[in-house]
Amino acid sequence: MSQKASNSTSSLDKGILNLNFQYSIVPSVKKERRAFIKKISMASLASALGAEIVFAGNMPKGYVPVFLEEQDSLKSMGKDPALKVLNDRPWNVETPIHLLDEKVTPAEKMFVRNNGLIPEKIETSSWTLTIRGESVNQEKSYTLDELKSKFKTHTYQLTLECGGNGRGEFYPPAEGNQWGQGAVSCAQWTGIRLKDLLDDVGIKKDAVYIGYHGADSHLSGDPGKESISRGIPIAKAMQEETLVAFQMNGKDIPLAHGYPLRLVAGGYPASVSGKWLKALSVRNKTHDGSKMESPSYRVPIEPVEPGERTPDENMRIIESMPVKSIITFPKSGAEFPLGRNLEIRGHAWAGEEEVNQVAYSIDFGSTWQSCRLEKPVNRFAWQHFQAQIKFPKKGYYEVWAMATDNKGRSQPMVVPGWNPKGYLNNACHRIAVKVS
Repeated sequence: MSQKASNSTSSLDKGILNLNFQYSIVPSVKKERRAFIKKISMASLASALGAEIVFAGNMPKGYVPVFLEEQDSLKSMGKDPALKVLNDRPWNVETPIHLLDEKVTPAEKMFVRNNGLIPEKIETSSWTLTIRGESVNQEKSYTLDELKSKFKTHTYQLTLECGGNGRGEFYPPAEGNQWGQGAVSCAQWTGIRLKDLLDDVGIKKDAVYIGYHGADSHLSGDPGKESISRGIPIAKAMQEETLVAFQMNGKDIPLAHGYPLRLVAGGYPASVSGKWLKALSVRNKTHDGSKMESPSYRVPIEPVEPGERTPDENMRIIESMPVKSIITFPKSGAEFPLGRNLEIRGHAWAGEEEVNQVAYSIDFGSTWQSCRLEKPVNRFAWQHFQAQIKFPKKGYYEVWAMATDNKGRSQPMVVPGWNPKGYLNNACHRIAVKVS
């Protein structure tokens, strides 16, 4: 259970990094990599993996082991090799919580949640954003240069969390990628306010919803199908912090996160923040695009028995995310000597609300002590907390964190009400520590 520095690299990671140093995921280089792999002995592969490759003799000729494919892909996306690949079609990549310690999430440590395939070819010179729909005065298109020059730019730090973050803790298991708690980020986004764009186009009084349309392709390859086309109510669209963004952390948005244009609506599930943005539909009804239908991104209106099927009419669309917190330092499994205080750090957020308090417990929730909590840098940004903990004796402990929002709602100590898709798990985060 000994603690390692958050930027340390295990022997397995080192082997993988050395093996993949010169490679990228692009097809032409993949061929070169496969040729390179053929020349490597099975012993070298086993050394990189850190374990014997059982049944190595059964591997097809030219086959590249999955662990190498995943590490290559993480490298090609500019990701920290310690991130966990949950799925590669589409890409779903989780961040270990101890790698989320920075106040502003860097691109290399940001989780990836996709529904379709990342666009292969992007021509920014011809890229346009079209505003259309039943409730616009006129359909209108803008080039990237027009968006950047015609409107005032704004920068906000915004929390984006997958609606299924924490799904892996539900029982019975819910359908979908079994996320831990690392599908959350809080990067700095720069772009134009969506409301300024809508004001320029002109929208009708009957507008109630905004739907987005991206350039990602459906997994089936059918050009007539959208992989995902969700959206937000008009009131959310008109908030000052809702952006049509073209930069993340002061640079072009990385391809995996929506380059060259992305809708960003902090506080709501990250699925409403459409990537590779090509069009927005101003609707006179709730948007009905792909993944807007039940049970996608919906939860039961009333509590249901675990495992029970819920009729579509008894489901509601997820909007503001619930209050939540994570302990980002130390890494779970830390070991330290008796008599030394343990500093804990982390972040807390509450959807569209603000966090009022974060407390910690070392006695399995019997008693709680307050943490020092910072104010958010702007609305919809996560807040940082810190505490110094003194332990009474040697042994195993768990540190639990509980956040409370400005409406008095606190995180539950156990996984909250089961739902068919495993959304909105905001149970207290826990880390293990050993005092020796």
